[in-house]
Amino acid sequence: MVVMVEKTIIVEGTSDRKRVAEIVNEPVEIICTNGTIGITRMDELVEELFERDVYILVDADPSGEKLRQQFKRELPNARHLYIDRNYKEVATTPHRQLASLLMSANIDVRGEFLQKEGF
Repeated sequence: MVVMVEKTIIVEGTSDRKRVAEIVNEPVEIICTNGTIGITRMDELVEELFERDVYILVDADPSGEKLRQQFKRELPNARHLYIDRNYKEVATTPHRQLASLLMSANIDVRGEFLQKEGF
C-alpha cells in the first residue's frame, strides 16, 4: 500500500529533522534546508510542494528568521510554526513543547510526548 504524504515540514538542520521525526505520528515529509537555501533549490521546492500542506519550523534566531522571510515570499500559503524564543532552536525545544506546537497545526503526534517533560 502506498501512503500519500500530504504534509511537509521544512526545518533547518538534521538535528531539527530528527527531533520532529521522533514526535510526529503520521506520514510527513521533513525537508532539511541545512540553514540556507539557494534560488534553484527554492524554485524546485515551490514546484514540488505546490499542492501540499507546508509547515515552516525554523530556529528563533537571525538565520531562521531570514529563512522564514524567504519562505513567506516564495511559499505564501505555507503555515509558519514558531518555537518559544527561550529555546532558540528547534533541536533544543523540549519534546512536549514541540508536540503541542505540531498538534496545534493539526499534525498527529505521539501521545507520550504530550506528557513527557524535558529532553
